Parts: sequence; C-alpha cells; structure tokens
Amino acid sequence: MPPNGIREHRLFSEISKHWAGQPLDSYETIVRLISETTTQTGLEVNGYLITKHYETGQKVSARQMEEILLQEHPILPEWNYTLLPN
Repeated sequence: MPPNGIREHRLFSEISKHWAGQPLDSYETIVRLISETTTQTGLEVNGYLITKHYETGQKVSARQMEEILLQEHPILPEWNYTLLPN
C-alpha cells in the first residue's frame, strides 16, 4: 500500500470529475459530492464540514517548527508528509 499522501493526487482529479457540471451552491452540496466520489480501483472519500472558526495570521516560531515531528514521504516530500504526535 502506498504511503499516505500519494493517493491524494489521484483523489483530487476524481473529485473534480465527479462534481463537473454540478452547481456548487452550498457547503452541503460540496461535502456530499466529495463524499460520493469513488474510483474504479475502490478508493473512497470521506468528507465532512468543520464549522470551527480558525484565526488567521498566527505565527509559528522557529523553535516550534523544530519541535514538529514530520515524517516525509518518498514522493514529493515537500507536499506529502505525516505529522507525528510528540
């Protein structure tokens, strides 16, 4: 099984194909269309809406960045990585 992240590249094109021509008129419609997406190889999508408000403009210090445990994936590690718990 490929590491997490590699499948995501296939996934976005499948989502786009699935909702092509559909009016994206609400969050509920978007989440439903994403959640209905499947591929011929059996990849399924789970989607849900998070309504929590997240503040923007939060700064992360160099020290905080050093403390983050990242597991880079072999393909495009700048895009594909796993955050590990401390």
